[in-house]
Amino acid sequence: MEKVFLKYFDDVFGSLREPLVLLDNDFKVVKANGAFYRTFGVKPGDTEGKVIYDLGNRQWDIPRLRELLETILPQNTVLNDFEVEHTFENIGLKIMHLNARRIYRQKDQTRFVLLAIEDVTEREYYKRHLEELVAERTAELSTAREMAEANRKVAENALMEIKQLKDQLEAERAYLQEEIKLEFSHDNIVGRSDAIKYVFYKMEQIAETNTTVLVLGETGTGKELVARAIHGMSGRKDRALVKMNCAALPATLIESELFGHERGAFSGAQAKRIGRFEVANGTTLFLDEIGELPLELQPKLLQVIESGRFERLGSSMTMNSDARIIAATNRNLEEEVRQGRFREDLWYRLNIFPITMPPLRARPEDIALLLTFFVEKITKRLGKTIEVIPTGVMEALQRYHWPGNVRELKNVLERAVINSSGPKLHLVDELRKPFKDSAAPPKTLETVEREHILRVLEQTQWKVSGKDSAAEILGLNRSTLRARMRKLNIRK
Repeated sequence: MEKVFLKYFDDVFGSLREPLVLLDNDFKVVKANGAFYRTFGVKPGDTEGKVIYDLGNRQWDIPRLRELLETILPQNTVLNDFEVEHTFENIGLKIMHLNARRIYRQKDQTRFVLLAIEDVTEREYYKRHLEELVAERTAELSTAREMAEANRKVAENALMEIKQLKDQLEAERAYLQEEIKLEFSHDNIVGRSDAIKYVFYKMEQIAETNTTVLVLGETGTGKELVARAIHGMSGRKDRALVKMNCAALPATLIESELFGHERGAFSGAQAKRIGRFEVANGTTLFLDEIGELPLELQPKLLQVIESGRFERLGSSMTMNSDARIIAATNRNLEEEVRQGRFREDLWYRLNIFPITMPPLRARPEDIALLLTFFVEKITKRLGKTIEVIPTGVMEALQRYHWPGNVRELKNVLERAVINSSGPKLHLVDELRKPFKDSAAPPKTLETVEREHILRVLEQTQWKVSGKDSAAEILGLNRSTLRARMRKLNIRK
C-alpha cells in the first residue's frame, strides 16, 4: 500500500510547480518533488531519510516549523496557510505559507505528513510595504506636483512678462516706423537771440525732472522741437519720445489711440491695440495740439496724468504708465477755459511749467542762422550748391512778418533753392504780406447777432433759461431767445 502511495506521489505531485515534501511519523523526509529541490537548493541524496530539521546544515530547524509539526498539526488533520518567515543562507529571506495534512495508515494513527510549501515572499513583501510605498510615492507625487505647479506659475509669469515686453516693443517699433516716415522741420533748435536763449534756459531747468510741461506758441514755431530737446536732456533719453497729435484724429479714435483697446471693444476693433500711454511707459509722451482734445476725454486724460492708471477700451483691468507728459498747443487755453471748451482742472495740471516758444518775428536776429542751417540741409538733400546769399534776399527775409513762423521760412527757402540755377540764392516768394492782415469785410447785423448769442450760450454752457442763463444775460424772454435761435440756426 505504501509503495502504491509513493508511486502515486511521484506520478501526481512530481510535476507540480509548488514545493511538496512527504514526511514520516518521525518527520524524516520520505519524498520531495522537483520544485522543492529547485526552490531550496537541496539534492535528493542529501534529503531523503533525514529529519527535515537537519536539512541544509540544520537551516530547516525553524521554530515556527517545529510549532506546526509538533504542536499544532497533531491536533488537526489539515492546516492551511501557516505563515513561516525564515532566512536561508543560500537563497536569502523566504516567506512561506505551509499547508500540512496528516495521512493515516490506520484509524487515528499518522503514517505520513504531506507538507505543501507556497513561496509568497514577493507578494507578502509588497503587501507589507505597500502602505509605506504608497505613502512614499504619494509624497513624491505631491512634491512633484507642487514643483510642477510652481514651475508652471513661474513659466506663466515669465511668458506674461515676455508677452507684455513683446507687445510694448512691437508697438514701439510700429510707432517708430511711423515716425521715420515723417520729415521733421529741424534736427535742433537754432538761434542765439535773447528770446530763444530764455527757452534754452527753461528747458535745462526742467529736463531732469518728471514734471509735466506745457509748450505754448504759434503754429510753426517749433514746439515739438522743444519737447524733443527736453526729452533728449532727460533721464528717459534712451527710449524714443512717443508722440500723438490730438488734432490729427477723429474724436472717436483719440481715446483708443491714447489708452488702447481690446479686440471687439467697438465696431471695427478686430484686434487688440496698445495705446500711446502704454507704449510711453518709462519714456516721454508728447501730446501735440492738446487744445483740440474733445471735452469728454479731458477727465480721462486728467485721471491718468494724476494717477498713472488707465484702462484699455473693452477691458476692466487697470494698467499703470510711468509716462512723462509734455503737451503743446497754439491756443490760449485760459481763454478756452473761460469759454467752457477746456477743463479748468486739466489746464491747471498741464500748466505747471509752461514754456512759450517765441514767434519768428520776435527774434529777427535768428533769421540769418536759420537761413544758413536750412540752406545747408536743403542743398545737401537736393545735390545743389548755394554759396551766395544776396543782401536783398536777407533784408527781405528779415523784414517779413512770418505768420507761419519757422515752418514757413523753411518752405520759402526750399522753393528758393529749387529755383536757383547757380550758386546764388534767388527768392521765388515776393514776401509782401503786410504786418497786419487787411481789415475783414464788415459783417451783417444778423451775423453779429448770431455770434453774440453763441458766445453767451457757450459762456453759460448752453443754459437757455433760469438764473445766470443766456436769456437773463441777453435781457430776453426765454421763448424770444429760443425763437431767435431757431431763426439764426443756432444748435448745440
